[in-house]
Amino acid sequence: MYRVSHSPQKQERNMKIGVIGTGNIGGTLARKLSEAGHKVKIANSRGVDGVRGFAGEINAEPTDIRGAVTDVEAVILSIPLPALSSLPDGLFDHLPPHVPVIDTSNYYPGLRDAPITALDNGQTESEWVQEQIGHPVVKAFNNILADSLADLGQSQGSRGRLAVAVAGDHPDAVQTAMSLVNDTGFDPVFSGTIAESWRQQPCTPCYCCDWEAPVMLRALALARKGEGQARLPQLYASFATLGDAPSHQDIIENNRAINWPV
Repeated sequence: MYRVSHSPQKQERNMKIGVIGTGNIGGTLARKLSEAGHKVKIANSRGVDGVRGFAGEINAEPTDIRGAVTDVEAVILSIPLPALSSLPDGLFDHLPPHVPVIDTSNYYPGLRDAPITALDNGQTESEWVQEQIGHPVVKAFNNILADSLADLGQSQGSRGRLAVAVAGDHPDAVQTAMSLVNDTGFDPVFSGTIAESWRQQPCTPCYCCDWEAPVMLRALALARKGEGQARLPQLYASFATLGDAPSHQDIIENNRAINWPV
């Protein structure tokens, strides 16, 4: 079921990519994909003027949210789950079905996010996202720390290259997402369908632990539905023990200790 894409295809042409959200993950992806040669349009809730400076910095096109889903070949949706309700109505209605929407979101109840009943009752996060936006999604870039994404990418075939899990129902959309993972410097690992994407949600064994692909495969197989959500309070409590300025390695070791089942 789970597999490494042993020969992820680096895009041989520039893709048109819309990025909604310029936070730690969305902003980093916009920067890295622009550096890889793609034509990136970026948007956030503050409108064109709110992204103009950052767009100029990374050689991207500033746009509004509707512009980010117009005349593009992939969309990266990188906003907190509560913010989905503030997206324009019918935003994805005219997005062609073959254009993937890559969902990077995670649900953090009791920390950042207000309760979402369906998720608290066990619905997989990206299934819920699909229902909210009315378009199929590919789940990717949610199980890697922003610092890792920004600083630890390596060229394809490098020893010690880290992995990113990718879930989706449509092979072409999954392949596009995998190629973009590769372009950002990471090995894409297929984790299953969107219904199975709970395996890469917060506090599962593959979540934000800086694993290479072989360990990522083991981590996906070890995941048990509901256990990640049950470990969230332990993760939140651990933040106090890390101090005000934990190192990247401190955070990774803490995540591994909590997320990997004993």
